[in-house]
Order: sequence, then structure tokens, then C-alpha cells
Amino acid sequence: MKILNNFINLIKYNAKSEYSFVLPDADSSLDSQISNEKDKTLKPLESLDQDVYPSLSVNLEYIKVKYNVLINSDIKIREFSIKVKNKQYKAFLLYIDGMINSEAINRFVIEPLMFNNSDNDSDIISTAISNNVTVRRLKKFDLTSYISESLIPQNDVKTATKFKEIISSVNVGISALFVDTINTVFLIDAKGFDKRSVSPPDNEIIIRGSQEGFIESIRTNTSLIRRLVNNENLIIEDMSVGTISATKIGVCYLKNVANDDLVAEVKYRINNLGVDYIISSGQLEQLIEDTPYSLPQLIASERPDRIASYILEGRVAILVNRYSLCFSCPSCFDRFS
Repeated sequence: MKILNNFINLIKYNAKSEYSFVLPDADSSLDSQISNEKDKTLKPLESLDQDVYPSLSVNLEYIKVKYNVLINSDIKIREFSIKVKNKQYKAFLLYIDGMINSEAINRFVIEPLMFNNSDNDSDIISTAISNNVTVRRLKKFDLTSYISESLIPQNDVKTATKFKEIISSVNVGISALFVDTINTVFLIDAKGFDKRSVSPPDNEIIIRGSQEGFIESIRTNTSLIRRLVNNENLIIEDMSVGTISATKIGVCYLKNVANDDLVAEVKYRINNLGVDYIISSGQLEQLIEDTPYSLPQLIASERPDRIASYILEGRVAILVNRYSLCFSCPSCFDRFS
């Protein structure tokens, strides 16, 4: 028995009633200094609602930290110089490898910016000669307008001033051009990722009718609907769901035909989804319905002609990017067949 007690005392943990360490005060000078330095360092990097800086080096550092460029292999930053009015401006292009068309970027973005060095007189408004003196009126030079209107021949170019819009655009395949001394970024749409071609629907086989089915690209799906509806009153509004994934949603309806209250209700339910991500179109369907025990309120289809007929009847169609199913609401009994 004595041997057993000695063995138990040997392996038993004896908790101490007092400890020698002391917790520092929360308002100590050293702790406050560390906290202040941490706030100064992380505050601009934690918030995406930050305006673009005029300094190119600061913007470059911000992007490198946000995208973890040191370990991300597909995040590309192309640094180069632009010559405008005999003056050099540093710039860099941000894009995701595999999501852009490299040939379009090289031909319609980088090449015009780097090699278009002609110094023309496009800024002259009028010329007049008086007493053998030539007087020329010049318009005020604006670097942002000059780059957008004269140096980027790409057809789809937008501008942004906040990192939130820039990062969300780059994440879906848009390239971002940063130029030194200006706090405006040029968003250049030159997507080029692989996608499935339009093919007949797999689950809704039809003999007499269109052999086109929706695919995983929302912009291709909207074009299929627009070709069938063929009306200028067709409205396609872009929305996003998910604080992390920011999945693009397309709400389609026919203006002056669809009920305004129905359209408002659909947009209200989508805008008020407090979720982090959407991983399937079925998940969105369950989130915006009233209750899972009620009758189906949405009709799912992968046929553009069927969705187009619903829109022409005054219903609302919901497209989800990266998924080949489209929803129409509201549903009714005569449409279940």
C-alpha cells in the first residue's frame, strides 16, 4: 500500500496556490506604445474601404500585403514606365494569371502605354494669328483623362478610387492599372479564362426547340436570355452575395411588365442574406424561400428558352455565376410540367 501511495504521489499533479509571474497593467506605457504602432500598421490594411493613394509605392505595398504576393504564385504584378508629354510615370498592372487574356493585355494595354510616345498637339483648342503673333488656346492637361482616352485602346475601361472595388474586380478576372501621382485606378476588362462552350441541356432534353443550355458563365447566360427576349426593356441587374466569396448574382426582368413589388421583394431578399459564401445555386434557393415546408416558390431550369418565356410573362429570373441553373419566381401549378 505504501508503494502504491508513493507511486501516485510521484505522477500526481500538484497545483500551486501562488505563481511568481505578474500580469502587466493594461495602460502601461510599453503596452500602449505597441498597441499604437500595431494600429498604425494594420489599420489601412484591414479595411478595404480605403481610398487609393497618389503614391505608387504605397499602393504597391498595399497590394502585395493584401494578396500575399510572396506566397501566391498566380498573382502577377507587371511594373513598367509610361511616357506622357516627355515625362516618365511609373506604373504597374495587377492581374491574376489564368483569368486574363494575355494577348489582349500585351497588345491593347501594355504596348500602347509603353510605346505610344508621340507628343501630338491634341490639347490645342484654337489657333489665331494677330500681328504676326500666333496665339494658341490650350485645354488643361489631365493625366487620368489622357490615359483613358488616348493610351488604352481596350474597349471596356472603368475607373475606381477605392481598394474595395479594385480588389473585387481583380478577383473576377479584371486587370487593374496603377499610375504614379494619381489616385485613380483603371479597371480593364480583358478576361480570358477557359469556360465550357454552350451545349444542349443535360437534364431537360427537348426534341422540338432550342438546343442551347446555360453554362457556368453568367455573362454568357445573360446573352442567351437577351437574344431570346430581344427587347430593350429587359433589365439585368448585377448583385453579389457572400461577404467572403462575393458570388455574382444576376436579376433579370422585363421593365413595365414585371410587378414592381415582386422585383423589389426579390432584390430585398438577396441583398439581406447575411452569409459568408454561396457554394451552389440550391443554397441560394433555400435561403430566399419563405420556408422549406411550403410549396416550391422558384422554378429551376437550364433552358434559356424556358426562362425567357417566364420573363416575358412578367416573372423574375435569377442567375448565379459559376452555376448552370437559373431560377424563375414566382412559381405556379400550371408550370410544374
